[in-house]
Amino acid sequence: MKLNSQDLQVLSQAASNAAQKAGQLISNYTTKELTVKNKTGGDSLASQVVTEVDLMAQEMILESLTEVTQTYDLGTLGEESPDNHERFEKDYFWCIDPMDGTLAFIKQQHGYAVSIGLVSKAGEPVIGVIYDPMTQTMYQAIKGQGAFRNGQKWSVAIPTDAPLHLISDTSFQDHALFETSLEALETISKKLGYHGFQTRFQGGAALNACWVLEQAPACYFKYAKEEAGGGSLWDYAASACIYQEAQAWVSDMHGQPLDLNRSDSTFMNHRGILYATDEKLAQELIALSKKVNQN
Repeated sequence: MKLNSQDLQVLSQAASNAAQKAGQLISNYTTKELTVKNKTGGDSLASQVVTEVDLMAQEMILESLTEVTQTYDLGTLGEESPDNHERFEKDYFWCIDPMDGTLAFIKQQHGYAVSIGLVSKAGEPVIGVIYDPMTQTMYQAIKGQGAFRNGQKWSVAIPTDAPLHLISDTSFQDHALFETSLEALETISKKLGYHGFQTRFQGGAALNACWVLEQAPACYFKYAKEEAGGGSLWDYAASACIYQEAQAWVSDMHGQPLDLNRSDSTFMNHRGILYATDEKLAQELIALSKKVNQN
């Protein structure tokens, strides 16, 4: 069934309610109570750790969404459960990361969030909900109905006298192209007339994307690579919708729409990801990716 605007509003509210419930659960735990386990994942530590809080948060989200999932015949894809391939059978599927930024949570640092997206079978995000439990900030968007921050209409505002910000997770500092990328970004900052260049390596994918919008001009990207990793569908589904509705830039590192229902994997390493506050900055980063991959 094709969802209309009213359907999407109902589902967005259900997702935001579920995200807040999971966020409250997460906030009730401290690291002293945690058991950290390893799981099969990509090539980064962030994709290989899980806590019982991740598992409980996902269970709470799925339970909270049960009624609307059945009513609208939706599929589900969650980070902490096997891919049941409903995403290929249903017209739409929930794409859930019950706690994005687990490493930040383990360290009790700002950077973890609940992320819930609704994606069409064609791979188009139609609902995005990201909840930051530490600040109790709700980011959400519905296709064609705008982006919102704590219920207020939200779009990108780029100051004329601000530095360019690179926002990423800590693993980027170990990337072979890290120093090359920083040098290139300093050059890009000058070329585009920004006032300096600053970095922030702290959060998970969901909040990194949100922070880009809050610290414009800014960007968050991951180069394409052969190894499994680079984040997964559930890391980007919600923020991709928010970016589209906030009139910001989201794509792979080739400038094409994110493949949010790829058939061969849930990882996004094959083409990379790119979030930027404006198209000029995005095009510079696409050119940078092309250049470094030719060398």
